[in-house]
Amino acid sequence: MELSCKSEYALLALFELATHFSSGEPMQIRQIAAEQQIPDRYLEQLLATLRRAGLVRSQRGAKGGYVLAREPWKITLLEVINCIEGADAHAPDGSKDPKSVEGMVILEVWNEAGHAADAVLQNHTLQDLVEKRDARKQLDIMYYI
Repeated sequence: MELSCKSEYALLALFELATHFSSGEPMQIRQIAAEQQIPDRYLEQLLATLRRAGLVRSQRGAKGGYVLAREPWKITLLEVINCIEGADAHAPDGSKDPKSVEGMVILEVWNEAGHAADAVLQNHTLQDLVEKRDARKQLDIMYYI
C-alpha cells in the first residue's frame, strides 16, 4: 500500500484549508498551490472531485475560493483517500482468484493489512494533521533556541 501522488496532493490541499478554517475566508487555488507546491491545473481537478464528494465548498466572486465543507475534526483521512482513490483502491484485484493455498494465505494477510490501514486512517482527521504539524514546528523552534 502506497500513498499515491493524487491522494498526497489532495491531503496537502485539505491540510491548507484546515489550517485556514478558523478564519472562514476562502482560499484561491493559486494560494493553495503556491503554499503546497501543487500544480494549479491538477489542483483544480482534485478540488472538483473533493467538492463533488462534499468535502469542500466553492465560493464564487472576487473573494471566492474554496473552504472545507465541514469542520476539520469531522473529516477523516480515510474519507479523503476513499474520495480520491475509490473505496476499493487498496483491495486486491478480485479477478485474480488464488489458485493455491499459498495464494489464499497471501490474500488473507493483504486483506488484513487493508483493514488495519483503514482503521488507522479512520482514526485520524485533518485537525489531527494540523495539530501534529504545529507540535513539530514547536519542537523545531525549541531545538534551535
